[in-house]
Amino acid sequence: MSMHQQGPKRNLFIRAWFGMQTAVSGVFAHKLRSALTVLGVMIGVASLLVLLAIGHGAQTAIEEQFESLGANLIRVESHRWDIRLTTEDATEVTERVPPVIKGMPLLRDEETQVRYRRLVEDLPVIGVTENMLDVRDQSMEIGRFFSHLHVRERMQVAVLGHGMAEFLFGNQNPIGEGIYLEGQRFTIIGVLQEMGEGMADDIDSQIVVPITAAQRALLTGRVDELWFKASSAETVDPAIVQVSRIMRHKFNLEDIDEERDEEDRDEEPEPAASGGPLRGSPQRMVSTVQMDPRQHQPDRGDPSEPELTITNLNALVDEAGEASRVMTAMLAGIASVALLVGGLGIMNIMLVSVAERTREIGIRKALGAHPLDLVYQFIVEALLLSSAGGALGVAAGYVGAGVAGLYGIETLLTTSASMVAFFAAVGVGILFGVYPAYTAAQMEPVEALRHR
Repeated sequence: MSMHQQGPKRNLFIRAWFGMQTAVSGVFAHKLRSALTVLGVMIGVASLLVLLAIGHGAQTAIEEQFESLGANLIRVESHRWDIRLTTEDATEVTERVPPVIKGMPLLRDEETQVRYRRLVEDLPVIGVTENMLDVRDQSMEIGRFFSHLHVRERMQVAVLGHGMAEFLFGNQNPIGEGIYLEGQRFTIIGVLQEMGEGMADDIDSQIVVPITAAQRALLTGRVDELWFKASSAETVDPAIVQVSRIMRHKFNLEDIDEERDEEDRDEEPEPAASGGPLRGSPQRMVSTVQMDPRQHQPDRGDPSEPELTITNLNALVDEAGEASRVMTAMLAGIASVALLVGGLGIMNIMLVSVAERTREIGIRKALGAHPLDLVYQFIVEALLLSSAGGALGVAAGYVGAGVAGLYGIETLLTTSASMVAFFAAVGVGILFGVYPAYTAAQMEPVEALRHR
């Protein structure tokens, strides 16, 4: 490379280096003012990160709670005393609906009297069949789960959730021990694998017994819910359609959602024959069937309320995740206000710096400084302040998220969120540094030199 070619590049490097030195000197010339500006940016970045961490943590916790129940699940719940689900309904649906591979009835009682030695307390008990492990994707920690024989013969055996086993027996092995439910002795045959607090419908704090034995102990024949597992995520919606039809036929119900779909089809143009949704296919989170108002009894409650709900838990996970994402976006928007305030602080200090250094700017321009040299100098100053504030803000954000976690708030900080927050601070610094830099570059040398 010739000396003629090296000259311009060398001059450009020298000018850039001199501009950098001048910018650094400008920042350190007013340490307190610069520190306050950095503090403003740091608070904005830290606020943004902490709120993003809380939003992401809440989203993850909600999704994990639903996913811990199992995959491809359908839940049927009755909301009226006269719509009585039975254990036979679970068997019938499993046999008649090809996409359903497993099913089970479920009976809940939150305040069953449980006695073990001197302990007498009301504790939650659920009654299920031998299919629970397959339906809910759960496993045993020790011992075994009860079999079809236990259910059929109403044998008084019990499986404990991990937390319930610790509550009743501490570190002692509970296998073979007896507890009394409503005065009847049940033998412990197993303990479920720990799922975590609040996970899998809080199964860790439950006592699980055969549903037939639970009905006998509680003196009831009711079933509160039916749970079904579909073969895949793609077969859940078709399975819900078939389950809904079976339930409507059995209880003489009509599908309000399906009626609305028919009304919508009457009002809108007919869709193409191919590619359209299956008639009655639940495109929403919950398929609701309701009693025919013509057969409604006055003492049975509000006819507009659902008689029976059939829930696609996969869709429930998606809906919960979407709601959490919206909440996270709102929190990020709120926190961004603090970051913008920090940017305004940068603009303020840059404008003050330009005003204080007007004579210096005039001298530099009189000596041949190009306007771009001044733009470069003041943008570098803004970049230094915003970068320092961004880096300190990221560190403060991690500390804040950790403190929030100590108080039981679910938080989750990701590398991508940290990078977004940091570069947002840098972008804000550059954005709010442009105008002061432009102001300095447009000064006339003569007018600047007159300034005192």
